[in-house]
Amino acid sequence: MSETTLVTAAILVIGDEILSGRTKDKNIGYIAEYLTAVGIDLREVRIVPDDEDEIVTAVRVLSGRYTYLFTTGGIGPTHDDITADCIAKAAGVGIDHDPRAVAMLRERFPNPADLNEARLRMARIPFGAELIDNPISRAPGFMLGNIIVMAGVPSIMQAMFENVLPRLKTGTKLLAQSIDSGGRPEGAYASGLGAVQKAFEGVIIGSYPSFDGKRFQNQIVVRARDEVLLKAAAEAVQAMLDGLPPQA
Repeated sequence: MSETTLVTAAILVIGDEILSGRTKDKNIGYIAEYLTAVGIDLREVRIVPDDEDEIVTAVRVLSGRYTYLFTTGGIGPTHDDITADCIAKAAGVGIDHDPRAVAMLRERFPNPADLNEARLRMARIPFGAELIDNPISRAPGFMLGNIIVMAGVPSIMQAMFENVLPRLKTGTKLLAQSIDSGGRPEGAYASGLGAVQKAFEGVIIGSYPSFDGKRFQNQIVVRARDEVLLKAAAEAVQAMLDGLPPQA
């Protein structure tokens, strides 16, 4: 079996508007898909309100538990955009207007009168952080240690994410193979699937029902980082299904 490298991540979504349902999150799926593609395992997602204690606690826990912590939301110009200050507090560093960030905002607002105090809030960056370029609105995100702080607006978040992704270390990609259950309901193969799972350490096996409006269909997905192990586990799943009585 080949040697594997494990890199993990969490996402912290910040904002009262997400918890109230006023804003529908579009960032989690985007980040998760990209991370999977490059070999970073997304292990946890949390959503917290615009509350300093909640944000600081979550940042400390998640950044200590995983290789990377991605945050979205709360870095705008309004009073409830407190993410940058909370990240600084969680990391135990100071925060102030960063000359690099101020210069970026001046590109967007060349008239000094337009770069008011509220907009300058977006240039407050924790000490020691690397900036993440924002080609859309110029207000940057930042990376402090293993914490990646990005905007909540999907188009801006995506631009920031694509700019920071090359800086990150990646692990061995998780390979996947799908197997159709042949019309069998989950109850027909659940025990057999559990036995296959126990027999293959290092393999992740899941069963996923879907409904097309007329009937249920089940896909069994086998995941592993080793191609040989993946193939053997998938063959065992298929043999288990083939050994079951045919569906009526």
